[in-house]
Amino acid sequence: MYTPGQMAGNDSATDVRTLIVDDEQEVADAYALRLRGYCDVETVYSGEAALSTVADTTVDIVLLDRHMPGMSGDDVLSELVDRGYYGRVVMVTAVDPGIEVLDMPFDDYLCKPVDREDVRSVVDQQQRILAYETLGTYFSVEAKRAVLETELNSETHHEHERFVAMAERAERLETRARRLLTDENILHRFDEINRGEV
Repeated sequence: MYTPGQMAGNDSATDVRTLIVDDEQEVADAYALRLRGYCDVETVYSGEAALSTVADTTVDIVLLDRHMPGMSGDDVLSELVDRGYYGRVVMVTAVDPGIEVLDMPFDDYLCKPVDREDVRSVVDQQQRILAYETLGTYFSVEAKRAVLETELNSETHHEHERFVAMAERAERLETRARRLLTDENILHRFDEINRGEV
């Protein structure tokens, strides 16, 4: 039985948000079917639609075909980097990788055809990596926020534009980490650390 915040690894759903991008609708829909009930999955059939979806919603993992007409998967990948996309990108493609992949900023590469267990396993793995990356970033931002809140009077920090922006970022990171993590005790232990004056 699935419970919120549960990590994949058994045959259950997770809160990870996955976007499948492939111009072959049957292929994209087949991968979505393999992931349905396992994660929150959406499909699009062009690079332009992929970028629009990522701009409009939080997407944790993009499963991206390289060979598409118009905007290729390589173009989408480059644009995601330029836009500061914060998530994981897995190339899922029939294009055999060459030496050029050394310079490409994807996180994993699956060659078609991909079976159900492989696509689920890669989503599970990338969720874990993203969860801990998000957690590390949150810890760094939240530690700064917490020490400033302890050391400065409330008017000073609550009226400072950079402090407010940092606090809002910490809140977004915490929300995402809680959604992706299996062990929320990590967050509780972090909150228990005293950063005030001794």
